[in-house]
Amino acid sequence: MLTRSTIMKEIKDFPADRLEELHQFINSLTPTSKQTESARKKILSFGGILGDMSQKDYTGFVRQTKKARTKLFDRTSKL
Repeated sequence: MLTRSTIMKEIKDFPADRLEELHQFINSLTPTSKQTESARKKILSFGGILGDMSQKDYTGFVRQTKKARTKLFDRTSKL
């Protein structure tokens, strides 16, 4: 029967240049709650990304975003 210690011994001999691939594979096998937490951290890393914009650029960005939302979501549908 395969045990964790057997797997850990094999991992110690794994080529160092392929550890990133191994890490990604192991993460793909983890429960989705861990994957969700990882995704949440990646999303939150973008927080404050608009902080470097000038007020003029930010205002233009907000105006354009509102215009796009209105165009996409405030349509009447014919049923």
